[in-house]
Amino acid sequence: MMVVKSLNQSTKRITVSIRRSFSSKTGKEGEAKKSFFNDVHFWANAGAAAGWGMSGAAIYDAMQSGPEIISLNMTGVMLIYSSLFSRWAWIVSPRNVALSACHATNIVAQANQMRRALEYKISKGETEEVKEIGKKGAMVAAVGAGCVLFGPMAQTAIASANLGPISTVSAAAAGPFTVHFWAPMSKWLISGASFLDMDRPTDKISLPQYCALTATGFFFTRYALLVVPINYTLCSVNVALFGSSSYHLGRKIKADYID
Repeated sequence: MMVVKSLNQSTKRITVSIRRSFSSKTGKEGEAKKSFFNDVHFWANAGAAAGWGMSGAAIYDAMQSGPEIISLNMTGVMLIYSSLFSRWAWIVSPRNVALSACHATNIVAQANQMRRALEYKISKGETEEVKEIGKKGAMVAAVGAGCVLFGPMAQTAIASANLGPISTVSAAAAGPFTVHFWAPMSKWLISGASFLDMDRPTDKISLPQYCALTATGFFFTRYALLVVPINYTLCSVNVALFGSSSYHLGRKIKADYID
C-alpha cells in the first residue's frame, strides 16, 4: 500500500507540474515563460515515478516470473545503484523524497531477487558459482565500507595539499569524494551490465524491468541538468542507459509481439 501511495503521489505531482508549466505567465518584463522542459520538479517527479517502476518491476517479477530469468549481473549492480541513489536523492537540491524512498524499496526488492536466483543455482548444484558470487559481494562490501570510513579524511588531505587541479577537483561539490559522483558511476555499471548482456536470450529479458530502465534513462537525462549541483556525469550515463535499455526492450517486444 505504501508503494502504491507513493507512486500515486509522484503521479499527482507530475500532473501538477505540467499544469503549472503550461499555465505559467511572464513575471518580469522580458522574462521568458517557464515551460515543463525547465521545471526541475516535473523531471524530479517523473524520475521518481520511473524509479518506482523499477522497484515495481522487481516486485512483479518476484511474484510472476521464475528465478531463471534473473540476471545476477544486473541484480548486483542494482543493489549498489539503489544504495547510492537513495542517499543522492536525499541530499540533492531540491530534495527528492519520493526518489529516495523508491530506491530504499528497490534495495529490498533486488535483495529478494538475488536470494531467489542464488537459491535456484544451489538447487541446480551450481554451488561453486554461488561461492564465487559471495566472495565478490564481500569484496565490494569491504571496499564500500573503506570508502565511507576513510573517504572524508582523504578528501580533506588532498584538497588542502595545494595540488592545483587535483585539489580543486577533490574539493568540488560533485567531485570524486561525494555521492554526486559515485551515484552516476554506479549507473554506468547498469549500462555496462546491459551492454555485457547484448546477446541475452529474449525469453530471459524482463519486460517490466527494461521498460522502467528505459524510462529512467529518458527522464534523468534532463533532470541531471536541473539539480544543484548540476551533474553532467549523471546526464551522460542516462543517455547510455536509455540507449542500451531501449535496445533490449525493442528486442523483447519484437520477439514476443511482432515475430
